[in-house]
Amino acid sequence: MESVRRYLRFVKPYWKEIFLTMVVGVIKFGIPLLLPLLLKYVVDDLLLSSLSAQEKLERLAWAIAGAFFIFTVIRIPVEYYRQYFAQWAASRVLFDIRNRLFDHIQKLSLRYYHNQKAGQIISRVINDVEQTKEFVITGMMNIWLDLSTLLIAIGLMLWLDPWMTLVSLAIFPLYAVSVKYFFQNMRKFTKERSQALAELQGHLHERVQGITVIRAFHLEKSEQEHFTRRNENFLNKALTHSKWVAKTFSAINTITDLAPILVITVSAYMVIRGSLTVGEMTAFYGYMGLIYNPVRRLVNSSTTLTQAHASMDRVFEFMDEAYDITDLPHARSVERVQGQIEFEHVRFRYNENQDWILNDIHLSIAPGQTIALVGPSGGGKSSIISLIPRFYDVADGRVRIDGHDIRDLTLHSLRKQIGIVLQENILFSGTVEENIRMGKIDASPEEVVQAAIAANAHQFIMELPNGYQTEIGERGVKLSGGQKQRIGLARVFLKDPAILVLDEATSALDLQSEHLVQESLEQLAKNRTTIIVAHRLSTITHADQIYVIDHGKVKEQGTHDELMAQAGMYAELFNVQNLAVPSELDFQKIKVDAR
Repeated sequence: MESVRRYLRFVKPYWKEIFLTMVVGVIKFGIPLLLPLLLKYVVDDLLLSSLSAQEKLERLAWAIAGAFFIFTVIRIPVEYYRQYFAQWAASRVLFDIRNRLFDHIQKLSLRYYHNQKAGQIISRVINDVEQTKEFVITGMMNIWLDLSTLLIAIGLMLWLDPWMTLVSLAIFPLYAVSVKYFFQNMRKFTKERSQALAELQGHLHERVQGITVIRAFHLEKSEQEHFTRRNENFLNKALTHSKWVAKTFSAINTITDLAPILVITVSAYMVIRGSLTVGEMTAFYGYMGLIYNPVRRLVNSSTTLTQAHASMDRVFEFMDEAYDITDLPHARSVERVQGQIEFEHVRFRYNENQDWILNDIHLSIAPGQTIALVGPSGGGKSSIISLIPRFYDVADGRVRIDGHDIRDLTLHSLRKQIGIVLQENILFSGTVEENIRMGKIDASPEEVVQAAIAANAHQFIMELPNGYQTEIGERGVKLSGGQKQRIGLARVFLKDPAILVLDEATSALDLQSEHLVQESLEQLAKNRTTIIVAHRLSTITHADQIYVIDHGKVKEQGTHDELMAQAGMYAELFNVQNLAVPSELDFQKIKVDAR
């Protein structure tokens, strides 16, 4: 019930609309309850009465006219507003929950995303939240409306004949036994089915993103087998769930069909004995459908609510995922930093059961200085730069900016100071301008253009079909690698951060694109503290300090010339790579050709 209690917090703001829906619903479900009374009146007071044919026809005309008015003029708008308000309230609740989940998603640490598939997260936000809609429509509206209808119908039946009412309700205890027996495992099977669907969706999402790799390595047959296994797992869970639902409905419907037989038998006997009129017998038979349909719906609602409850569990289970990175109570905001960065005996690892990724790292970067991190893959370079914007927190030691422990700064103000250029900048579906504007949401069109010019992107943007309003597709699929990188750079130019982090920003580019990007990077790095992670050592010879990182430790430190003179690890790596470095003359030619 904890999930229900928490769900009601999202429902509470719309209680007025839900209450109005229920009032309208009582009218909607109450109108059909007049039909058996109309039938009794027609049979007993008209058809079997001693009135003349003319009087019977006149009274019948008035009765039918009244019924026609109720079932058209009154019921049509009642039906419309009942459906509209029910869907409106439920949709607003789902809107609020999804907004809350998206806010939650943005606060979860990168560690969580490294351990989860994107498709499973999407399944929680879309599929599971959608399933909870039935709690509002069915649990908070239909159940109470059906109960109200049932109580009104029973009241009318008691007014007609108390004894026949008891006969009509004699089957009810069997419903209670059926519900207890069949629904005890429904929640478990529903949750297992939802989990299997999330796993299937996660696998599919990952494979769609990697379809190029699948085709390049001719893995279609193998991947089909993998997908079939997961699809079969979902099928088995779905069939188990369906089998249980089918058993439930078969039992409930059988019980429901027994009730009219019992009523016909007893009421016919009472008519023969003269203790019940034909009209009353007809009315009671009419009420059978009107009371057992709500009962049938109530039992069916148990199935629906069980599914909704299982989905609630999954939604709130996801919502309860703890945040690894949060603002401390005393954290303060900072407007602009100078850019001094210090790593003081930092130790870090992604999980407690693994070895240290960084072990006693000590770095000191002066404001406006450019430093480079180099070394073998897996040495810890990317981990170092991930600590600066607090994508992760250190296990021991501290990271300082301008003398302040970064944990004492608010995440928003801290990350506002840092601009990051990755090896492959992530672009989003939308226009070129929208992607650049992510650096500064409220930037003017002129500022966007100036940022693009600074990033050497303006020229190719203007050559696109719609210029800055060109749709670039998911992840910028319509652009080349160099073009995407320059749009990513324009985004950072627009942000104007005090600290710049370049993580293999040019390693995936061809020489022509690399030169244009490198030129922009040099412009961007002016008067900023810059940290470069690079495998191509020829791009960082100008750095004020170079740190060689290996196995989580600083192995060497110094300028390019100092490290070359040491003839250590850096010199060895540089000499191997230097064989492939183009000459300055080649770069000039590339620059001319590109323009």
